[in-house]
Amino acid sequence: MTVTIATDKPSDPAGQSSLRPVYLDFNATTPVDERVAKEVMAYLSYEFGNAGSRTHTYGQVAKERVHRARAEVAAVVSAKSDEVVFTSGATESNNIAILGLESHGIATSKRHIISTQIEHKAVLEPLEVLRKRGFDVELLPPNKGGWVSADRVEAAVREDTLLVSVMAVNNETGVIQPVNEIASVLANHEAYFHVDAAQAFGKLIDLLREPRIDLISLSGHKIGAPKGIGALIARRRGFKRPPLEPLMYGGGQERGLRPGTLPVALVAGLGLAAKLAAEESAERTRVCQDTKRELLDALEPLGIALNGDPSRTIASALNFSVPGIDSEAAIVALKDVVAISNGSACTSQSYEPSHVLTAAGLSDDRIAGALRVSWGAETNDVPLAEMARRLASLR
Repeated sequence: MTVTIATDKPSDPAGQSSLRPVYLDFNATTPVDERVAKEVMAYLSYEFGNAGSRTHTYGQVAKERVHRARAEVAAVVSAKSDEVVFTSGATESNNIAILGLESHGIATSKRHIISTQIEHKAVLEPLEVLRKRGFDVELLPPNKGGWVSADRVEAAVREDTLLVSVMAVNNETGVIQPVNEIASVLANHEAYFHVDAAQAFGKLIDLLREPRIDLISLSGHKIGAPKGIGALIARRRGFKRPPLEPLMYGGGQERGLRPGTLPVALVAGLGLAAKLAAEESAERTRVCQDTKRELLDALEPLGIALNGDPSRTIASALNFSVPGIDSEAAIVALKDVVAISNGSACTSQSYEPSHVLTAAGLSDDRIAGALRVSWGAETNDVPLAEMARRLASLR
């Protein structure tokens, strides 16, 4: 990896520079990989054709790159190229996966949906729309470790269950959900299985290759691609595609599910980022795990409480609370040293308690003190001792 996380930058017209804080908020977004940026720029500035143009070479080159990107994304989860629908990101993919099944649910009298209380708002809010339209939406609580057991899902499944939607990795805690076990529970049931894989795609390779997962949502900017591009993978069952209907109309692109001219440059970036993530997955995981060990060693003297079962947490994320320290105060104290957060970037402007940690039954003090730290294989020079010193000084 070639992205530099801690760099000097000009801070005023005189050209003086100051060291930027080390970026530790990868769950919110990742820096664009330099290799990916180069690919994107090539299709922005030189190969700028419209993939829908069939009468000249500009369009043919663009179409070929889109086709290759489908294959690159599909390969990560062992899907077929024509099962990849490009979108603006996981939020749009989630909306298509959930709201797109509404008509099928009504036609088949299957109006029961199972999900969890710890999903991202990009899942919870579309589910709320269906609830208001008469669907029975059942949100399962997590255990204290921050994950929802397959047994809970099995107990909730009914004959009229249309959809089970469970995220692969929680965006706040980094806790891996038992996707494979839930897939086994659904082996003999017709319910569609949707996984929001924004935090897992390109990281937990085997987890998402489970063929019982019908629908997978992903975002490019979580794996070193630009913002504004993602995909919905809609696997066939036999020869049948999931019975999704589009939310928008006008052009019929992307299997009729997502109209509009494809952003070829962004698609190319996602394709390359997906390919690199798959090829480098093992090494990236190893490096991220090393960073986690160093971080835990530095923070241990503070008596931190880990929010989420540490045995089930992804290698690149950590959610913890320091006794007696409020998260907002901690973030302010650390802002010129490290860039971290205290929850989802989508709700970071809100001071409401984390719905994820609340659902897990944590105390108010522990929730108020929760900090989320997330990193990548390219993260370097983390000022661990200074982080610990500043947090200790807040007591």
